[in-house]
Amino acid sequence: MSTWITICDTCKREDWDADTASQTDGETLADLIEAAAAQKTDVKTRRVSCLMGCGHGCNIAIQADAKLAYTLGKFEPDTDSAQAIVDYAEKHAQSTSGQVPYREWPQGVKGHFITRHPPLPTSE
Repeated sequence: MSTWITICDTCKREDWDADTASQTDGETLADLIEAAAAQKTDVKTRRVSCLMGCGHGCNIAIQADAKLAYTLGKFEPDTDSAQAIVDYAEKHAQSTSGQVPYREWPQGVKGHFITRHPPLPTSE
């Protein structure tokens, strides 16, 4: 089963400058995550315009059917952050519940978790 990384492509960090930036911080991070995940078979990416976490930019969500989902934020739009996000998503994909033991978290995602969502019920 695939784990999805949903990337907010409208995120702008506090130091973002419209006069000097050619794209948003979210677009930069999205480009980097997509490149890092390009050869992964169990991790997919998608972009959305606004995850409504503007105070936590750059934001992403980690999701899969019938698994815990997570929102993470406050990332630098750089290759280290992108790789840590993809590495965590791979561990999420390998987990039956979506929960990844803390000792297995890549260093680059520690301190970036904002919310955890239980999976939706499968019946009413």
